[in-house]
Amino acid sequence: MKKALIVQGGWGGHEPRQVAEIFEKFLKSQGFDVEVSDTLDAFLDEGKLKTLDLIVPEWTMGTIKREQLRPLLAAVDSGVGIGGVHGGMADSFRNETEYQYMVGGQWVSHPGGADVTYEVKIVDRKHPITKGVKDFATTSEQYYMHVDPANHVLATTNFGDVVMPVSWTKKWGKGRVFYSSVGHVAKTVLEPMPYKLITQGLLWAAEKD
Repeated sequence: MKKALIVQGGWGGHEPRQVAEIFEKFLKSQGFDVEVSDTLDAFLDEGKLKTLDLIVPEWTMGTIKREQLRPLLAAVDSGVGIGGVHGGMADSFRNETEYQYMVGGQWVSHPGGADVTYEVKIVDRKHPITKGVKDFATTSEQYYMHVDPANHVLATTNFGDVVMPVSWTKKWGKGRVFYSSVGHVAKTVLEPMPYKLITQGLLWAAEKD
């Protein structure tokens, strides 16, 4: 049986508990043994982390101690997958550049707030994560981000003439990394195309190369 750890908390505006519950329900439906924690101390035990298949952070802003971050980075480097959405993964610990490097990006701004209707275009239709996912529109926060040019981009959006990655994969050591900037709150995650993209992304991240 595969094992997953979901760690939720931080700023409440992104509904971390509700989003974590969605991910927990989905992963259990796929046969995962799922632990949900509301403390970053869940990252302290590096040995335990390395027995997992997937880590799902859902923690916006806040700070993380070095003794919490180091085992997380080491676990993913060893081959544990990590996947998540929106500010819960890519606006988590603003002072931790090594964490941002692992994720592959960091939130910068969301012009227009939470009521922007924008288009998401799938740019890699052959990837397992995007199977059956069509281009879609959503009304939410449209993330303008700093992104790692080494990311494998799955989907994009536009800010005028600027093409901005929305979802990507990358590697951190032996670990698979998946991210989607779509996923502002629970109802956004549950929209059909975002839900399909995100859940397929989590399953992909949990696989070993």
